Amino acid sequence: MGSVMAPLFIEAGHQLTVFNRNKDKTEALREQGAMIASSPAEASQASEYVFTMLSDDAAAESVFLSEQGLLSTEVKDKLFIDMSTLKPSTVTMLAKKVSDASAYFIDAPVSGTVAPAAKGQLMFFCGGASEQIERARPLLDILSRRIIHAGDIGSGSLLKLVVNLPLAIYWQALAEAVSLGSSGDLSDEIMLDAIADSSAALAVLKMKIPVMLGEDLPVAFDMNSMVKDLKSILVTADESGLRLPTTTSALNVYIKAIEEGGMGQDDAVKVLSFMKTLEGIKTS
Repeated sequence: MGSVMAPLFIEAGHQLTVFNRNKDKTEALREQGAMIASSPAEASQASEYVFTMLSDDAAAESVFLSEQGLLSTEVKDKLFIDMSTLKPSTVTMLAKKVSDASAYFIDAPVSGTVAPAAKGQLMFFCGGASEQIERARPLLDILSRRIIHAGDIGSGSLLKLVVNLPLAIYWQALAEAVSLGSSGDLSDEIMLDAIADSSAALAVLKMKIPVMLGEDLPVAFDMNSMVKDLKSILVTADESGLRLPTTTSALNVYIKAIEEGGMGQDDAVKVLSFMKTLEGIKTS
């Protein structure tokens, strides 16, 4: 995601310094005029605004807090804008570390995949002080179609988990529905077409049907990421004393798809084909 978002800043006339733990991923940005930092510390030294988008909580903690991390150098008055999907408790901890360094932090996870990211059409869920959201807005506007200020630090991350939860359950429910129909010899094409034209359709469903039917298309959101987010949802729920039984059930199926089906890198919607395999149903 970050590699397709970063060029938008260059196109808008901003000086960009980038760091990636995989240096090969920065070469295209170098060719477009970005400066390449050798460490997170070098990137934060060079920047007034520091955007981060990382794979999980452990990666975020490492990039912020390691020996050559973002906060290992002078960062007074800089603004850190984290676009990762993290647990709210992790976000709160990172924000405290940033504040202790006399800098500012907002959490701003995004809704959208690579295609809208490349067009600057993401939706941002922001948590933090209003004045810092407004400070970041001119830059967020370059990347977004909508900015929602959800509340204090951590609220943006919580809202992102809230949005992701029904999506995860929807794909699992759809997989079960198609498995039910397949057991009576209905074709996948007929079932998915009927669902897509009914009140049971999700807005993104028509775009995902080719993937469900086996077309080899770029992965928008893989099962490893789905499992990571569902685990974050359940940890956050547990911290609030909530039980989410349907979410727990969905998580178990995605984990099985990864462990038994080797589908960790596959698009999450392919849980449909795994369910049919699990039930011994021939894929149509």
